[in-house]
Amino acid sequence: MGRRFPSGLCALLFSFATLCPSGTWAEEAPQAYEIIARPIAEFRIGSSEARFGPLEFIGGLEMTSRNRAFGGLSSFRFLDAGRRFVGVADTGLWFFGALSHDAGGRPEGIDTFTMEPIQDLDGNVSGEKWTTDAEAIAVEGDRVTVGFERDHRIAEFRLMPEAMGAATGEVDFLVPDYELRTNRGFETVAHAPEDSAFAGARVAVTERSIDTRGNVFAAILEGPLKGVFTVARSDNYDITDGAFLPNGDLLLLERRFSMASGIAMRLRRISAASIRPGSVADGPVLLEADMSYQIDNMEALDVWRRGADGALIVSLLSDDNHSILQRNLYLEFRLHGE
Repeated sequence: MGRRFPSGLCALLFSFATLCPSGTWAEEAPQAYEIIARPIAEFRIGSSEARFGPLEFIGGLEMTSRNRAFGGLSSFRFLDAGRRFVGVADTGLWFFGALSHDAGGRPEGIDTFTMEPIQDLDGNVSGEKWTTDAEAIAVEGDRVTVGFERDHRIAEFRLMPEAMGAATGEVDFLVPDYELRTNRGFETVAHAPEDSAFAGARVAVTERSIDTRGNVFAAILEGPLKGVFTVARSDNYDITDGAFLPNGDLLLLERRFSMASGIAMRLRRISAASIRPGSVADGPVLLEADMSYQIDNMEALDVWRRGADGALIVSLLSDDNHSILQRNLYLEFRLHGE
């Protein structure tokens, strides 16, 4: 059924972990990891309920490794539907791996998992949290785009699994630098569909860099609608990742934390029509979950089509902050009505 801890203890450790960066990376070559994956059969603890509004829980994994560097998983994208993936950790590392499913289509395990350090434009690895806090990733062909906070930037790399080199350039993120909060910068970079009004443009959204009205800064980085917009913020939720749906709506993963109630997460669908320069984008909540569900510090999201039946799948990852009381989780849902 999964571990549960008193909310006050969990909240205290979560707060401490997010303020205290993990150790630096000692090796520059990719390292292979054995991932121990325990299946999660129920999303709501103690309940066999599978349907949560438009989302149907398929299954999940609780992941551990004997390698202490495993964890801190901030954002990821599948390179092929539901199988190979690439991601970034907020300790300045790339991670690669492959997800497997059982005969019933439920997540079963993680194979060929490796991690390697992210290099800067000069091919250097600083190992400092301030300069390597990677929080967002997008992939298009062999181009990988990564968003960093603290030392705010959006950088491009060439996709070379297990041999990632130096950054090839940086992207103008349009949002005024002085509006970006130190530890609340870019948490989302996502490619819009080519056949949408955004014409395949990348869209970047911050975690909690807010304007005078309390809305979250974001930007369409290129294309016919290039410009800065904001996302409505509500109920003290912060944005941790996002991905576009086929019709051009933006699915956002959000997290809330308080000392009293612990951690909560929600998924919000932002209308494509509301994403325009100068506008305030908004949309309905599809799913909300607190500590009575199998969640943790949910930070990463991707959307993909299942080959067997064409179902639209939403995948989530958590960031354990390298804390002994937090978990690395993978959760998988089917989004109905698409």
